[in-house]
Amino acid sequence: MRNLVYYVAVTLDGFIAGPDNEVDFYPVGDDLSAWFTERIPEVVPTHIREHVGLPADTSNREWDTVLMGRATYEPALAAGIASPYDHMKQYVFSTTLAPVDNPQVEVVAGDPVELVRRLKKEEGLDIWLCGGAHLAGQLIDEVDRLILKSYPVIAGAGIPLFAGGFHPTRFAVTERREFGNGTQVTWLDRMRPE
Repeated sequence: MRNLVYYVAVTLDGFIAGPDNEVDFYPVGDDLSAWFTERIPEVVPTHIREHVGLPADTSNREWDTVLMGRATYEPALAAGIASPYDHMKQYVFSTTLAPVDNPQVEVVAGDPVELVRRLKKEEGLDIWLCGGAHLAGQLIDEVDRLILKSYPVIAGAGIPLFAGGFHPTRFAVTERREFGNGTQVTWLDRMRPE
């Protein structure tokens, strides 16, 4: 069965972006970028792969499907990029976006939980939950693994890691790595009842 993996950057105070979707305050680290490009190349958007020395035909290692909310997807669309991760199947959850003329992108107005449960039963690699907070909040019971890039910065306000009601959910740390600029990447797996 495929896992749903929420891989996302987060501030020390739990925000994935600023109040207006800002992410330019995250300190960039070359060692972090190089390491993730090597370990999980599918996180590099298709249109910038050649600029970071990643061959266009690089195989996906962890994920072959990505889920995004409208606010996560719209910056690419505004830049004229209908399929930011053309090397994966992309599902964009929105009740306001029109269908996208690209076979790799499907706009979904329906229940994300229902779709994720169906996708988990299909053959393939794991599923990347790219963002945002509202979609993550709806899918909290379906998230099997978190990969959090915790940057050494406090935002003070912004878009939380999960948006929604009070919903305590236990995860166990399975791996942690620190990079030169103080960023820590932590892998956590959902703790299942015995």
